[in-house]
Amino acid sequence: MPPVIAFIGWHNSGKTTLTRQVVAHLKAKGHAVGVIKSTKECGIAFDRPGTDTALYKQAGADGVALLAPDQLILQGSPPDGDLRILAGALFPDVSIVVAEGFKHAAQVPKIEVRRDKDSPLLRELVEGVVAVATDLPLIEGLCFGLDQSDAIADFIESTLLRGRAATEERLTLSLNDRDLPVPEPVRQRLEALIEPFLPPGGRATLAWHGPCPPPSQE
Repeated sequence: MPPVIAFIGWHNSGKTTLTRQVVAHLKAKGHAVGVIKSTKECGIAFDRPGTDTALYKQAGADGVALLAPDQLILQGSPPDGDLRILAGALFPDVSIVVAEGFKHAAQVPKIEVRRDKDSPLLRELVEGVVAVATDLPLIEGLCFGLDQSDAIADFIESTLLRGRAATEERLTLSLNDRDLPVPEPVRQRLEALIEPFLPPGGRATLAWHGPCPPPSQE
């Protein structure tokens, strides 16, 4: 499954503007990017000129999905599941899925976008916030300015995408002590099954020792 990063924030915090800019930077770096946007509004027109979803497409997103209380609008069939499963099902071939919203998504790293100094810090209310994007002073921890979308894209690339490449190199398949290539669909399934059990820097080898099946006579 592709890694997922979510941009969260209170209403009118500038999430869409910043997220769209980060998507454009990731595309410029050569990454395939899927976008999933969550909203509480109903009856929204999808992909009209000037809408958020249309702007994401203009930024170069390879796919866009919109999740609202009354509908799920996407470029495929809507599956069930949490954000990570949804991302993997909708966009299995992208490098990364960028989500807007989903404050309470489990096991998903999040970047809080903060503009209003009187609003409570979401970092203190939800799990998984790894950085804050704001122009307000006195924010502890990792922070970016609202105009630093390029630096945020670099951060995402270094923490999620390079780590993913390293993980893929740690998965090998062996048949009678001979390494075999791992097809990408198989690799994705193995990654989902094995990665939670791997320690940092660990390596997994799936080995079969025994007689090989006879070649097909067809």
